[in-house]
Formats: sequence, structure tokens, C-alpha cells
Amino acid sequence: VQLQASGGGLVEAGTSLRLSCAASGGTFRNYVVGWFRQAPGKGREFVAAIRWNSRHTYYADSVKGRFTTARDNAENSVYLQMNSLKPEDTGVYYCAASRTIIVSSYTNEYGYDNWGQGTLVTVSS
Repeated sequence: VQLQASGGGLVEAGTSLRLSCAASGGTFRNYVVGWFRQAPGKGREFVAAIRWNSRHTYYADSVKGRFTTARDNAENSVYLQMNSLKPEDTGVYYCAASRTIIVSSYTNEYGYDNWGQGTLVTVSS
């Protein structure tokens, strides 16, 4: 499948954004979808992941309680709701997907074999 992340923008600290990840070229249904971000000058870091049935979600400690990921398999889309944004949340956000990734690898970018192009989120203080 091909992925495309969207919904980024420039916002003030304390506000919210909702990112979308749309899949095309195949069904999204059986994929684990992960969200990663890359701040300027830093490596890519795990943000969140959701299993195909939506009953299991995983979050980085830095976003737990503020970010929520959800999916709509019928729409072939996954969403990342980001609340109480902080300047340190600034970065390019990517969605990634895999049908074969194991649970212990959900936080590892190398466990995903399908990547979108990313969307830039900038949070001003």
C-alpha cells in the first residue's frame, strides 16, 4: 500500500491538530500502523501505533495522555489526534504500516516497510 500523511501546520502551544494517514493501492485492514516524527537535526522517533482491530494502541511516554490514534478501516485511514501541543512536538510526522511486524518492534522504525511522505507540524511557544 501507499501512504500519505496530511493535516500538519503551524499552531500555538496548547492547541490541537489532527493528522490523517490515507492508504491507497490495497486494503489497510490487516496492517499495524505506526506514527513517527523527526525533529530538526534529530533522528526519527516513535510516537504511536495501532493494531488492525483498534483494540490495542501504543504511545511514547512523551505523548501519552495528549495524543490518541484511531483508525477507520472502511475508509482506509488512520488518524492521530494531538492535543495540548508543545514546542517539542515540532517535527515532520510520518505514518508507516506493516502486515508482518511483531509487537516488540512496534516502536522501531525498521519494523515498518511502508512509509508515507510526512507532514510538518510546527508548534510555536
